[in-house]
Amino acid sequence: MPNTQQDAFLLLQDGTFFKGKAFGKTGTTTGEICFNTGMTGYQEVFTDPSYYGQVLIMNNVHIGNYGINQFDQESASVKIRGLIGRNLEDKFSRYQATGSLDEYLKANNIVAIEGIDTRSLVAHIRAKGAMNCIISSEISELKNLQNELDKVPDMDGLELASEVSTKNIYQVGNADSKLKVAMLDYGIKQNILTSLANRGVYIKVFPAKTPVEEIKAFNADGYFISNGPGDPAAMPYAIDTVKELLKEEKPLFGICLGHQLLALANDIPTFKMHHGHRGLNHPVKNILKQHCEITTQNHGFGVVPDAVKDNRNIEITHVNLNDESIEGIRMKYKPAFSVQYHPESTPGPHDSRYLFDEFVSMMQ
Repeated sequence: MPNTQQDAFLLLQDGTFFKGKAFGKTGTTTGEICFNTGMTGYQEVFTDPSYYGQVLIMNNVHIGNYGINQFDQESASVKIRGLIGRNLEDKFSRYQATGSLDEYLKANNIVAIEGIDTRSLVAHIRAKGAMNCIISSEISELKNLQNELDKVPDMDGLELASEVSTKNIYQVGNADSKLKVAMLDYGIKQNILTSLANRGVYIKVFPAKTPVEEIKAFNADGYFISNGPGDPAAMPYAIDTVKELLKEEKPLFGICLGHQLLALANDIPTFKMHHGHRGLNHPVKNILKQHCEITTQNHGFGVVPDAVKDNRNIEITHVNLNDESIEGIRMKYKPAFSVQYHPESTPGPHDSRYLFDEFVSMMQ
């Protein structure tokens, strides 16, 4: 907490109002409010492209206390729209850190507010559901805050993946590798690329709206459909691409948004969740192996459970033990599978990294 701070204000779509203290950039920001329950890994969370368009509550009491490190990035910049915390710290203790959270947010133009009772706020979101909000350290009048908040579009129906996708094709890994993967970037996290490259895979990363014939021309051994932000049902271009790639009969692996796109490509609809799953400790049952995995999660949409169960081409592989939502599927007659959670797990437990090994084995 800096020594001198100006007031800041938080207004939710349902009229709930909080007064706190400004942190990071002075200004105004808007987006869909959500919360993450993780105690560590805040920098990886902030740079996860799947958070694009959202204002994030970090539920742990102290955020920023171990500073910022250039190696803890999951993308090139901070992707959240704003940050809400109980105690956002500008002092840090980790010797590897290169700067403070306050400096980092200012450098990335992120407006934040602290001094908020985040336990109460999270309980409110859990009860009322996800909604839009506004943070401002320059607007104090409630009426003016409401006017700005009214301009914010709902996440339901919003296509955001193409906004965070790479603009240019690039390669990762050893070009002489025997295995090649074509990666569809809808908001890829760095450790997904690292997890595949560390297994000897050469990856070519394609922008979100790359024509399918250009992707096929790479002659990859497998296809990967990445995570990303926004409503998957608002991405007909991506659904069509996945349908075309499935015709190749090559191994295909999807994570998070990629999981939802594989479902949509099989005529399984998605839905907007009440408040989503975001954190580092979500229990998931692997039905095939009959064991539990502790997983990292970040999603506000899911696939409709009854539609998955009724689909003859799809088998459920993983379920969430908290709410029985669908966490993994595979196609019965094609080498394609996906999970809703994040096996690359940065931050988070390593229970699910075997999925990358299974994908590599399928290609071999």
